Amino acid sequence: MTTTIQPELALSDYQKEVAAYWRVHTTDPVNEELGKVDGLYHHHYGIGEPERSVLKAPWAIRDQEIIKELHRLETAQADFLLDQLGPVLPSDRLFDAGCGRGGTSIMANARFGCEVDGMTISEVQADFANQQASERQIAGKVRFHLHDMLHTGLPDNSIRALWTNETTMYVDLQDLYREFARILRPGGRYVNITGCYNDVLGAKSAAVRQIDNHYICNVHARSTYFKALAANGLVPVKVVDLTPLTIPYWQMREQSSVRSGIEQAFLSSYHDGSFQYLLIVADRI
Repeated sequence: MTTTIQPELALSDYQKEVAAYWRVHTTDPVNEELGKVDGLYHHHYGIGEPERSVLKAPWAIRDQEIIKELHRLETAQADFLLDQLGPVLPSDRLFDAGCGRGGTSIMANARFGCEVDGMTISEVQADFANQQASERQIAGKVRFHLHDMLHTGLPDNSIRALWTNETTMYVDLQDLYREFARILRPGGRYVNITGCYNDVLGAKSAAVRQIDNHYICNVHARSTYFKALAANGLVPVKVVDLTPLTIPYWQMREQSSVRSGIEQAFLSSYHDGSFQYLLIVADRI
């Protein structure tokens, strides 16, 4: 299945740069190798206590066992996110903003039986995700669009719940949450898992700036999220610091063949408190 940018969509120079990044990284080993474990391809990190015995597996199978464990932790993160959506009926419609290769959208449909729309500005990701939906024979209910999540084109009040999973650092939060407030039904739910810098300690640390440079993103301050939510009628109902739950994932990833060199920046900034991994759940007024 081939996807094309809608004629009215005009990407900014920055968005084109991000799309080009994923065009080049079509075979990113973190996404590719972990996804091969069971066919679910994620574009986020993991949480939970790993099975550390895999680090002592025989050398011939050690790396593959670590990769399986990393994938399990990433899937656990997606399951945890879906747990926060509240009651979802098969007749509801969900939205995955910045869907990557579609793993969480596919999981949401399997869990709730509802329609899911995912959106990405990467044609590589959109084509891959639609192919995954087609192979699973769920393309009629799970659709992936090559489009800008700041201008979704979705009808007003049409979405029961939506999420962003490590994607908000690529957009302006005021613009994003204005669009989310438009498409969410009154009482609809927004779930966000994101890395943010801890502005209680001041400006971005060197490690956080390294993360920005690595992923061509702009990590937001923690306070920026809550200001933007409040300004757009999205009321936080739950906030959880997931940092302690994600550190073991990064420690294990650093010992794998899919390490990318950014692991120490994450670990050092998590440990010194300059970077945090947050869950924010908010309802639309």
